[in-house]
Amino acid sequence: MKTIYKSVEGKNKILELYDSQLAGLRVPFKDIFVETTFGKTHLVETGNMDGEPLLVLHGGNATTAYNLIGFDFMLDDYHIYAVDTIGHPGKSAETSLSPNGYAYGEWLSEVITALGFDSIACCSGSFSSGIVAKAMCVAPEKIKKALLYVPSGIKNAPAINSISMLFPMIMYWITKKDKWLRKTIMPIAITEDNISDDMYQTAKLSITYSKVKTGMPSNVSGKMMKRCKAPTLVMAAEKDCLFPGEGVIKRAKEIIPDCTTYLIKGRGHLHYMTDEEKEMIRTFFLK
Repeated sequence: MKTIYKSVEGKNKILELYDSQLAGLRVPFKDIFVETTFGKTHLVETGNMDGEPLLVLHGGNATTAYNLIGFDFMLDDYHIYAVDTIGHPGKSAETSLSPNGYAYGEWLSEVITALGFDSIACCSGSFSSGIVAKAMCVAPEKIKKALLYVPSGIKNAPAINSISMLFPMIMYWITKKDKWLRKTIMPIAITEDNISDDMYQTAKLSITYSKVKTGMPSNVSGKMMKRCKAPTLVMAAEKDCLFPGEGVIKRAKEIIPDCTTYLIKGRGHLHYMTDEEKEMIRTFFLK
């Protein structure tokens, strides 16, 4: 059986951090497993059990536990189902799907059905926004609302834009020196201030012990995307080297029928949200 981890020891270290970060949220939660044709999928059910259901997806090569730290401002209002992306670090099946085509969208559609929903609001960022965008194309009726935050799958930069991360990553694998890991992260963080301890530890274990996914979900078909009438909030970062904000917003307006956009000025792919941005997201889902 193929594995996404380099060793059993490495997998255990990643899951230990996962459990520690989840416990650190200090909120009740329970584990859910649902079956899909792509493999068993794990979700963390948490938040306000009387609130509106919200499906929360994490970025690539990261975990649901780390993602919930960034979206902890949603916990009081929403009944959250935080899913481990299949084939990425976490507790779902280790089945790796192609970032090209629409398999990820089909998987997400099956997860929504398995949870017992006809449709659900989706909160996503980076790699997982590409997953939601694919689902908007293949199963538009399943998406009630969608946040696409610094999203892949809309207007990706040429792959060469991320080449600056490849050499330091190789050097980190060779030397195991933290200075090379920080140089790997810097093109998306821009400044050291944007590298939190939780982010650094998550990235360190993922890059050290898992088989890193370098391919991002490919750009979706504009014709297919136009079938989805769900209200969509697209928030893209001006200095994002992976998914440059102005290009993402321009194409999003062209292909998403009900689209609100926001340019995150002066920041790159990895950054802290302002209080105003957090409130924008909260109110978008509450409307």
